[in-house]
Amino acid sequence: MKFTLSWLKEHLKTEAPLDQITEVLTDLGLEVEEVVDPAARLGSFTLAKVLHAEQHPDADRLRVCRVLTDEGEKQIVCGAPNAREGITVVLAKPGDYVPGIDVTLGVGKIRGIESHGMMASERELELSDEHDGIIELPSGEVGQKFIDWLAANAPEKVDPMIHIKITPNRPDALGVHGIARDLAARGLGELIPIKRAVIEGRFDSPVNVSIDDSLAAKAPVFAGRVLRGVSNGPSPDWLQKRLRAIGLRPINTLVDITNLFTYDLNRPLHVFDMAKVQGDLRIRPAAAGEEILALDGKTYALPEGTMVIADQRGPESIAGIMGGEESGCDETTTDVFVESAYWDPITIAATGRALKINSDARYRFERGIDPAFTLPGLDLATQMILDLCGGEPSHMVVAGAVPDTARAYRLDPARTASLVGLDIPEATQRATLEALGFRMEGDMAHVPSWRPDVLGEADLVEEIARIASLTGLEGQPLPRPQAGVPKPILTPLQMRERAARRAAAALGYNECVTYSFIEHGVAELFGGGSDAVRVENPISSEMTHLRPDLLPGLLAAAARNQARGFADLALFELGPVFAGGEPGEQTVRVTGLLVGHSGPRDPFGERRRVDLYDAKADAEAILASIGAPARGQINRKLDGWWHPGRAGNIALGPNVLASFGEIHPRILKAMDVKGPAVAFTVRIANVPFPKASGASRPALQISDLQAVERDFAFVVDAQVEALALVNAAAGADKALIERVTVFDQFTGLEDGRKSIAITARLQPRDKTLTDADIEAVSRKIIDKVQKATGGTLRS
Repeated sequence: MKFTLSWLKEHLKTEAPLDQITEVLTDLGLEVEEVVDPAARLGSFTLAKVLHAEQHPDADRLRVCRVLTDEGEKQIVCGAPNAREGITVVLAKPGDYVPGIDVTLGVGKIRGIESHGMMASERELELSDEHDGIIELPSGEVGQKFIDWLAANAPEKVDPMIHIKITPNRPDALGVHGIARDLAARGLGELIPIKRAVIEGRFDSPVNVSIDDSLAAKAPVFAGRVLRGVSNGPSPDWLQKRLRAIGLRPINTLVDITNLFTYDLNRPLHVFDMAKVQGDLRIRPAAAGEEILALDGKTYALPEGTMVIADQRGPESIAGIMGGEESGCDETTTDVFVESAYWDPITIAATGRALKINSDARYRFERGIDPAFTLPGLDLATQMILDLCGGEPSHMVVAGAVPDTARAYRLDPARTASLVGLDIPEATQRATLEALGFRMEGDMAHVPSWRPDVLGEADLVEEIARIASLTGLEGQPLPRPQAGVPKPILTPLQMRERAARRAAAALGYNECVTYSFIEHGVAELFGGGSDAVRVENPISSEMTHLRPDLLPGLLAAAARNQARGFADLALFELGPVFAGGEPGEQTVRVTGLLVGHSGPRDPFGERRRVDLYDAKADAEAILASIGAPARGQINRKLDGWWHPGRAGNIALGPNVLASFGEIHPRILKAMDVKGPAVAFTVRIANVPFPKASGASRPALQISDLQAVERDFAFVVDAQVEALALVNAAAGADKALIERVTVFDQFTGLEDGRKSIAITARLQPRDKTLTDADIEAVSRKIIDKVQKATGGTLRS
């Protein structure tokens, strides 16, 4: 939103300087993007007078001038055709920056003759595109500041332009009057009310208007009137300068008036040339195959159902967005139909997006303008057309009715302190709302029609705090207990998450934070993708479902890194995964991913590829950091994205604490990751918490008695897992058997059988073991293994 300072002062009586106005605008939430202040770039230039001018001896187009300045007479070489004796000029001295040519002047020589400065043109000072000669001033004293001369003789040339950023919830600030209202509420001046126009129609409108029943909700009110006998030439100089100041190109008086109302009062309008309109105007849906040549010179194919303003010939305007070229006004226009309407914001936004049209009208209508100003705005525009173009008006024709936006919310003065932290007297709060246009009745605040964003009591507090300024907030210390140690803030599970995160980082992993939303196809790869976790309104087609696991995000990150030449990766993430969309169906996990190679190169330049034991070791390290029991069983009841023969679970019975191993090649191919890739997932919440309030680990027990180790080799079927054999042997005598480990496996036996060799370590606690004791335990081990696996001792 752009406007000039003088334009603002037509709506606000104020003596506030520019710097204060821009500072307050930003503080009010209307962030100032840019300020173009001619005084800042023209402040160094002064007036001078040419005393003598003669031809340059070595150049036909140059003249050597003797110029009287505030520092005495100076010699300046000038190439302007109008450089002559007796004129008053604008002088740029050595050291001055000339914005139009982006040069800082110095003393120079031009064809052998020194020049001490420059006499400037309007283009060189960025006042206009005029560059046929230097500026000739009709008045002024030598040494006078040029900016002061402009302020007294041509104030529009030094009028600062302010560009502010408007948030989508503030459509009322898309007009200069609305901006002035905010400043007046802050106390920066007095708001000048909008004058009302009363138009006496002199004849019935030859054009009637109507709205199709199917569009009654999308186009609540459509009004207009005919003006005949208008003269549509170039607009007045003041209007053209105002539009140029904000970057708009003047076209003709009628079009310029509609542009002025758009920016001045946030009231977009459209004017039809009656000579080009056939019959009545009707708001209807576009039929299949219809198109329109719009005012931007482009032809748009209208999707079926698009809301248009049409006559008997066809669409003449895309409703609320852009008019048609064929019914547009030009210098030959004498009779016009001026239209003012209110459109449904959602409909306008959808149509503009579908047609990819960005216009000032769409920008305002899709945010929601003031519906109550539809008819008064038409009267004001009619009055300006009559004043500038002449003509006579018809009676107004109206289809539909202005929508009722009346609503009120209770003002609770105490909520300002509780919600915002500002202590504002009740009288000040009421005065603030009244200054913003709210009507107060008791403790009820009636919302003005131009504020569609105010939808509750909290919005009233926001308006009060915004006008009072949030810079008034003061930091307050948190309450501290009078005595004793404060209770822990983090829950046990949060403390466990923090420990797991620190442990993973200490192991050399880089933490990732990925989206909780993933693509449907990827979710299905990891056991998800059901309707229970589908997002109703996804922000993209790649974020349609809640993630069932953390691996998809890590694998996607690995694929991106590999595409950029980073082959060896160690990534981890701690975050939620989702089994469903209901409370309690969300759990927190920590997942690590290793890709490529591990460790430095050996002396022969080789590096070891990561394997499942790297993932197993890291999973066990993280489990240890969060207080998991020292011993856990390994099982193979794995999810489908793990390699079937190179992965496992760490569990306590049916309770799975962690999974580790290689990622299935099918998954790596689908995620475009080049292997090898191994991973682990720790289910933090599954790790049991200590039951006792004392130490979480038992006392260390060390025996002074000699341990004994015995080796066994069993012949079993090839399908028997070594883990089953180890577990059976370890359970033969839990009091004596400290641990059982596998030290050999031979698979070359006949009949599809294999040999697995184990070592059982026996640790006595109260006496030294005799041969009979050892033999008894050995027999128990053999019997247990035979019952559990069908294995026999290898001969």
